Amino acid sequence: MDTPTVAASTFGDSDMPSARATQDRIELPEFEPALGPSGDFTLDRFLDREISWLHFNARVLELAEDEDLHLLERVNFLSIFASNLDEFFMVRVAGLKRRIATGLAVPSAAGVSPIDQLEHILESARQLQVRHAHVFAEQLRPALAHEQILMTRWSDLDDRSQDELYRWFIDQVFPVLTPLAVDPAHPFPYISGLSLNLAVIVRNPVSGKELFARLKVPDMLPRLVSVDGPRAGNSAGRVARFITLEEVIAQHLEHLFPGMEVVEHHTFRVTRNEDLEVEEDDAENLLQALEKELLRRRFGPPVRLEVASDINPAVRALLVRELGVEEDEVFALPAPLDLRGLGAISAIDRPDLHYPTQVAHTSRFLNESETSKAANVFAAMRRRDILLHHPYDSFSTSVQAFLEQAASDPKVQAIKQTLYRTSGDSPIVDALIDAAEAGKQVLALVEIKARFDEQANISWARKLEQAGVHVVYGIVGLKTHSKLSLVIRREGDRLRRYCHIGTGNYHPRTARYYEDFGLLTTDDQVGEDLSRLFNQLSGYAPRSTFKRLLVAPRSLRSGLIDRIEQEIANRRAGLDARVVVKVNSIVDEAVIDALYRASQAGVSVDVIVRGICALRPGVPGLSENIRVRSVLGRFLEHSRVFLFANAGSPVVFIGSADMMHRNLDRRVEALVRLSNREDISDMASLMDRYMDAGTASWHLDSDGIWTRHNTGADGEPLADIQSWLLDSRRRQRGAVRR
Repeated sequence: MDTPTVAASTFGDSDMPSARATQDRIELPEFEPALGPSGDFTLDRFLDREISWLHFNARVLELAEDEDLHLLERVNFLSIFASNLDEFFMVRVAGLKRRIATGLAVPSAAGVSPIDQLEHILESARQLQVRHAHVFAEQLRPALAHEQILMTRWSDLDDRSQDELYRWFIDQVFPVLTPLAVDPAHPFPYISGLSLNLAVIVRNPVSGKELFARLKVPDMLPRLVSVDGPRAGNSAGRVARFITLEEVIAQHLEHLFPGMEVVEHHTFRVTRNEDLEVEEDDAENLLQALEKELLRRRFGPPVRLEVASDINPAVRALLVRELGVEEDEVFALPAPLDLRGLGAISAIDRPDLHYPTQVAHTSRFLNESETSKAANVFAAMRRRDILLHHPYDSFSTSVQAFLEQAASDPKVQAIKQTLYRTSGDSPIVDALIDAAEAGKQVLALVEIKARFDEQANISWARKLEQAGVHVVYGIVGLKTHSKLSLVIRREGDRLRRYCHIGTGNYHPRTARYYEDFGLLTTDDQVGEDLSRLFNQLSGYAPRSTFKRLLVAPRSLRSGLIDRIEQEIANRRAGLDARVVVKVNSIVDEAVIDALYRASQAGVSVDVIVRGICALRPGVPGLSENIRVRSVLGRFLEHSRVFLFANAGSPVVFIGSADMMHRNLDRRVEALVRLSNREDISDMASLMDRYMDAGTASWHLDSDGIWTRHNTGADGEPLADIQSWLLDSRRRQRGAVRR
């Protein structure tokens, strides 16, 4: 069996700062900042990244508030908001608190102190969370009731329903409950992160003394209990009633405290610091270090305490004291807490309350004949480069088929693959295992530090090792975030390299609702580039150069900035000049300053960003030629695209990198330049559509405020680009059939 390895950094000491040096404060390349005419943009030319993230989640909440959207999709957006905010506290707020505590925090770009920044973040998050709770209580709960989907209370249930829930409680819930008393003999228990809990006050009927106990609501049981059975609500007109698990438990507390009088109970929830800090000095022990850190994550310090708004002040004070949280970290909210559980309602099979069913079509370049037989991906790739756009183009009949066919093809000699995230029943992993068992050379670079997927990736790594796959854990100090696949196939007396480079993970499930691009190509230059990059990742190749790739941390930032500078030169020479950037987040100061310089030179700059944007558009003398848009909807906009007008001969890159410090300095990222003129033209047209005034989107102004534009001046809805793309694939399919 091959031994898993962790490569030392092969990107060159002079080019790559150490992981520890870059963890909290990035040393940027020396670029002159873009200044306004009076030179007064040195402090406030960047928007605060944490507040920008909260604005992003507010846009998600706006979708939940949108009465024009399908009801159960609105419920889903409410659940997504809750999950997003949990991660924000676990990582971003926790990281800021840690830096403040260790003295590593620095003032923001606008000169705001870390303490003031934290206070502003907490207050902004509090306002959003209260708004979130009110959207559920005042908008969605009544709308669901109108559709016979009811969030009910115990007191509203008939005797029969109460009896059935009592039997279910005794059989399925009571045996797994563990009440924990707090008294001189029992210290205050550890409260795990994101767990929902009941704070229970009981009274001894003999002594009259009141005591406190904590009861964890089991997270292995359904958060919302269906009163009318698992299929309730799956047809219009049929009533579906749900009750929270904590209310069912609360109605039967006497079974947990026999002989005691239950005085009161309150729900609460703790969020803890779950950001990992792994020391990578010893490459051989990276796996063990990460597993140890995952254990420590469970016991991270609290960063937020959520309590029901009607909680007894004395109980609240006890929780604050015992958990060691500050008052501004306490969030009092109307019950029920933890609205992530609404996912159970959003999953109800009511087609009339969901988006219309979407069927991903096989790319027209992979299935030109529309036969039922699976396309020969290798033959299609030899004919031309194939640019895929998921989920509009099927992942299973393209990327997944590519790797499955590679695993079974006797002419394939080797497969090299990066895995950042994948699914629990991954056909990609199965294909790699099949290939190894068939005697092929298989290299899998598994990124075991992928946030919140660490344990799953460790399991995958070990499963792959056991099958004989050579597993590499990456480069010390760097995460491998690039999305790469390289297949080497013998054809006659030569070896041909088949490549896939994508903007998204090799994750068949998320590929159904993440918007991403991928390139399938047999281009010799791309094949050589991928061979060199995989050699860097698995061995020692510190001075590799690339022809069609830009690779972080060495050349990606500088390569993009060089392209921006070329657009500035083209503009000054009277040639076509434009920059379009589509990313999840844009924070990197050097890249933003380059875009400011382009704007000042008269270059049109368009930025399409889903999440965080630290760039401030529309500032006279600084960024008046920059427009920023955000598109959120049915699919999660996840692709990264970089387009340059290049004096009338456009250049387009796609790949894995967002414009953030971590991507450009602490990750291995790869962008590939498209070469097919049709693909380049199609991409330019698509980016124009994203930016078009007739396309529904959010617009960012110079004050950092996002405004939704989803209706025109005539009051008619603006076009939804995701619906347009779905329709375009249906039109293409119809054209092929004809």
